[in-house]
Amino acid sequence: RSEAIRDLIRQKLVEKEWRESKEDVVGVITYIYDHHKRELAERLLEIQHHHYSKIITTQHIHIDHDRCLEVVLVRGKANEIKELADKIQALKGVLHLNIALTTLGKSLPS
Repeated sequence: RSEAIRDLIRQKLVEKEWRESKEDVVGVITYIYDHHKRELAERLLEIQHHHYSKIITTQHIHIDHDRCLEVVLVRGKANEIKELADKIQALKGVLHLNIALTTLGKSLPS
């Protein structure tokens, strides 16, 4: 139990650090979208190109005939990464989006 409590405390410290810090965070933006939606793929690419400096890499997976999953690894300021995720999520045809961020861990106790 003490290990679980320590993990929870560390998680809260990480969340607090990346929200308050001006330091870079790293994370993953994952979203599912309808690839039949007119011009959606082009809009997604346009957003990614506009934010290229924050994107480390992307992975595109065909889930089925209608839906695709994209995984975007990101690094940058937390507010900028959140802005990128919000732009993606606002597009018509994006069915679900999840964002997971963490600090680079420089100020965390080891």
